[in-house]
Amino acid sequence: MKRSSGVASAKDWTTVRIGTEGAYAPFNFIDANNELQGFDVDIAKAVCEKMKVECTYVAQDWDGIIPALTAGKYDAIFASMAVTDERKQVIDFSRPYYNTPSAFFAAKDSGLDSKPEALAGKTLGAQSSTIQANYLEENFKGNDIKLYPSQEEVNLDLASGRIDALFVDKLVGDEWLKTPDGACCALVGDNIPVGGGVGAGVRKEDTDLRDLISKAIEEIKADGTYEKINAKYFPFSIWID
Repeated sequence: MKRSSGVASAKDWTTVRIGTEGAYAPFNFIDANNELQGFDVDIAKAVCEKMKVECTYVAQDWDGIIPALTAGKYDAIFASMAVTDERKQVIDFSRPYYNTPSAFFAAKDSGLDSKPEALAGKTLGAQSSTIQANYLEENFKGNDIKLYPSQEEVNLDLASGRIDALFVDKLVGDEWLKTPDGACCALVGDNIPVGGGVGAGVRKEDTDLRDLISKAIEEIKADGTYEKINAKYFPFSIWID
């Protein structure tokens, strides 16, 4: 790294490695050609184009996604990661690039609701290390709560009747309902706002990359690129100011 007057200069970001999960459709998933796709991936590609950098993309299991960032496996996370105070103790975030509500999903004939009293005594599931998991643990202390490494495993246990309801980002749940496995189930109760938006995660020392990503997110919103990507996946805007 070049130095000037005894102060380290900012890194010259010509290449950026992007980490994502690849198991959280429609935000990030692996298609039939074994390629990463989804809203997060398209936003990352648009951001990289604005930053005029070459980007590569890495699939990483959710539970290890922050440790792999801090260990240097990649430089930024675009994986529908909510900005939380707990995570900000370990990594930094760009400005948020979307926000959506969470919701409960259960068997179509369950008769369940999203109110705590309606879910009393029920077994509830969520993906581990998510804001939805934290919400269940904080608000449903009397329930049996099961946490899973991936959203796909949560969905499977609901479809198999091993849990009574799952809690997930509403758009992810809605996407699952469109699949054969999701035909068993339906959204129950009301939308539940959880968290303060989703941002790109970076290492704490990479404040220059954080700021470049934030600026690029603002630019793709200003020139209409964001709206085109949004419309590809959703019938309404998920932008967060």
